[in-house]
Amino acid sequence: MTRPQQPAPRPPAWALRFLAWYCKPGLAEDLTGDLFEYFERNLRRVGPRRARWIFILDTLKFFRPYTVRSPQFLPLFFHWFMIGSYLKTSTRNAFRNKLFSSINVFGLAVAMSVGLLLISFVLDLRSYDRFNERGDRIFRVSSVLTTERVQNSKFASASVRTGRLIREKVSGIEEVAVVRDGFARDATIGDHHLPVQGYWAEPSLLRILTLPMVEGDPETALEEPYAIVLTESAATKLFGREPALGQTLQFDSIAYEVTGILGDLPFFSHLKFEALVSFATAEREHRFDPEFEAWTDMWSNYVYVMPEKRADPASIRSQLEAIARDENQMQQLASIRLELLPLYKIVVGESLQRSEGLHTVQPHMSPFVLWMLGGLAFVVILSACFNYTNLSIARAMRRFKEIGLRKTMGAGRRQVREQLLAESILISLASLLLSYALFLVLRPQLIQLAPELQHTVRLELTPAMVLAFVLFSIAVGGIAGFLPALFFSKVPAIQALRNVASVKVFKHLSLRRALVVLQYTITLILITATSVGYVQYKHILHFDLGFRTDNILNINLQGNNPEPFLAELEKMPEIRALSRSLIITSVGNYWGGFLKYKDTRDSALIGTNLVDENYLPLHEYEFLAGGNFVGRPATPEAAREVIVSLQVLKRFQIGETDPRKAIGEEVILNGRKLTIAGVVPDIHYGTIQDRVAPVAFLQWTPGNRTMINAKIQGADLQATRTKIQAAWEKFDPDHPFQAEFYTDAIENAYSELSSLIKIIGFLSILAISIASLGMFGMLVFSTETRRKEIGIRKVMGAGPANLIYVLSRDFLSMLTLSALIALPVTYLFFQKMVLTRFPYHTPVGLSEMGAGLLGVLVIAFGMMASQTWKTAMSDPAGVLKTE
Repeated sequence: MTRPQQPAPRPPAWALRFLAWYCKPGLAEDLTGDLFEYFERNLRRVGPRRARWIFILDTLKFFRPYTVRSPQFLPLFFHWFMIGSYLKTSTRNAFRNKLFSSINVFGLAVAMSVGLLLISFVLDLRSYDRFNERGDRIFRVSSVLTTERVQNSKFASASVRTGRLIREKVSGIEEVAVVRDGFARDATIGDHHLPVQGYWAEPSLLRILTLPMVEGDPETALEEPYAIVLTESAATKLFGREPALGQTLQFDSIAYEVTGILGDLPFFSHLKFEALVSFATAEREHRFDPEFEAWTDMWSNYVYVMPEKRADPASIRSQLEAIARDENQMQQLASIRLELLPLYKIVVGESLQRSEGLHTVQPHMSPFVLWMLGGLAFVVILSACFNYTNLSIARAMRRFKEIGLRKTMGAGRRQVREQLLAESILISLASLLLSYALFLVLRPQLIQLAPELQHTVRLELTPAMVLAFVLFSIAVGGIAGFLPALFFSKVPAIQALRNVASVKVFKHLSLRRALVVLQYTITLILITATSVGYVQYKHILHFDLGFRTDNILNINLQGNNPEPFLAELEKMPEIRALSRSLIITSVGNYWGGFLKYKDTRDSALIGTNLVDENYLPLHEYEFLAGGNFVGRPATPEAAREVIVSLQVLKRFQIGETDPRKAIGEEVILNGRKLTIAGVVPDIHYGTIQDRVAPVAFLQWTPGNRTMINAKIQGADLQATRTKIQAAWEKFDPDHPFQAEFYTDAIENAYSELSSLIKIIGFLSILAISIASLGMFGMLVFSTETRRKEIGIRKVMGAGPANLIYVLSRDFLSMLTLSALIALPVTYLFFQKMVLTRFPYHTPVGLSEMGAGLLGVLVIAFGMMASQTWKTAMSDPAGVLKTE
């Protein structure tokens, strides 16, 4: 038996059509012949695959001025005339089918408003730091820390020594600037104390970043100690209308000279400050601190570098690796790797940790969050596009005569596709106007969902945004109309009256059924994910941290002496107890040190907090052994006791992990010998995304930074807070009252998760609304086209309940199939991907999985029942007479 002969390989057909389209008629035949000769030759030399690629490249190479045909006025005019005809026909079709057009316009508008929000959000984030003239070659050095407990933990900060070594040893660097965070002091002007926040910075920062100096010399403004450069807004706040340049400010009884005035920072700057203080000031203040220039003291500094124009980034990175390798050889407790982060990726880039010592808030958005939001927005838009496709194909029988007539009159597939795409794009552009109105309504709602966005994005209309909106609308129209255009263009004129339901994408599913199933599958995934996420979020907020947080108001004293204010608070009968602490734990704040036991070579990084003798009883800590601090040391050197968590005993095998045997044992924390006075159960020092780690409580001493913890009794907590605020305003009129209930602080610690759940929930509501609109349109069409069948069934004795079942079973079967796909996918997504990041999550239950499905079924069945009941109750005689 002989095998059938395989057809000879041929060049790509689309490349030949492209050549015929652009080439002059007189040259087309010769060029085609030459290209075929080359193709046959290459076929023998390099094979069919490469021969086709060479043919495509040759086709593109011949696209030159002398080969391109001149545009002809008549075909061009006819083309634009046809586009006008398409638009006119599309407008008439839209008005002729008002219900379907309204559903499409409204559904696309709702979905596109989400797309507009995302576009404006992304454009705003992409605008950060673009004002810098040399931004494309500016980098910030980040540190990757590795210790016994921490592996490859990435920090946005770097040590002062890192900046010094880069300046001395790395070739190819034009400028280096070290910036130290945490300048937050009160300027004394007369009888007033006005807070000023900013950075200590080297003079080179003004040469790296484009920060225009309004007054003063940028080359010398930050050279001398105690020199300060103010922004225009800060200068106005401090000096009013008086000239600020050359004036003197008092910070902690030290005189600072104003040596320059900067223009106010652009909104889209990752650095936010009111003042820059010369780095020489920080060097003088820390001249007796051996840790200031230590390799591992990276917690409070940023290092910016600007390579030379032709510098090789790979060479710079290798030199940074060499520096880190040399420095790490002299370290016992930690090793640090240096990386370069481009300026434009600081805001939209990898999430980096920041020490609690870095006080200045910098905007940041993870690319993962952006991709997730983009994916969710795409899903909502796709749902609206499915509506358009479903309703367009559902109306196929009404449009077959129109399409058949067009093809009979000579229209080809291209003309039919253009007609239907023009109709889709026209509806999309009409939806754009409504979607922009919805965008204006939804914009403040989005910012309210995540209040931190107020300081990150503006979402204001710009020319680039307008262009993006229009292009987006055209793209959505093209996506929505693609399948209907493809479908109708392929229907032969002779079969123009056949039923479209015969078109199959799977063996037992029509195209419309497949799209409905996919649409509701996506909708169920969204709404179920919202339900599961909300349950997990509530579990996090009410998780047992190891201590009590209810009715506790944490007040930031902002550098004030705590004693006078504590005396005022003690007079209030609503306050049951008061304590002092350095930081608020379990909300993402970290303050730590290296602890050692008997083996001085064995150390571990642990979380610490400075607390007074009232702190642990106020928060109702349980003691496993020992007891609370007795008395209060006058100086940090006099503090000799420490209270540790059970994890500390487990880590160092202190007292064979028996809390009673651990009492009286000595440990070394940050070089100081301390005696264990008490042991408490394990607590969650960080967020519950972190596993339980060793924690130590040190004794608070006068002079330490202070948070006051006030335990309030009574039902009206807000009234008590207002009373405390009034006392604060008398105590310190210069600083705004900064206080937060512990439970609110915990909620804010998970605000990103909360905002994400709210946004997904919001999109779920939009998705179910759009899907319901589409189902309503499909139901209307289905009942209209089956009126004769319904009439016959009623004549044959079918009751309303039977008719509702007959008309609804198709949709119910599709919803059932969607549920069978969506619920397992959602469950696996949470179990295998999301919840693995939360070691203390609660198991996914059937109740939250079924809540979304129940909601969708209730909405869908309500629409089905109302529409089919209306049809079922109609007079069959009248229907059969007219039909």
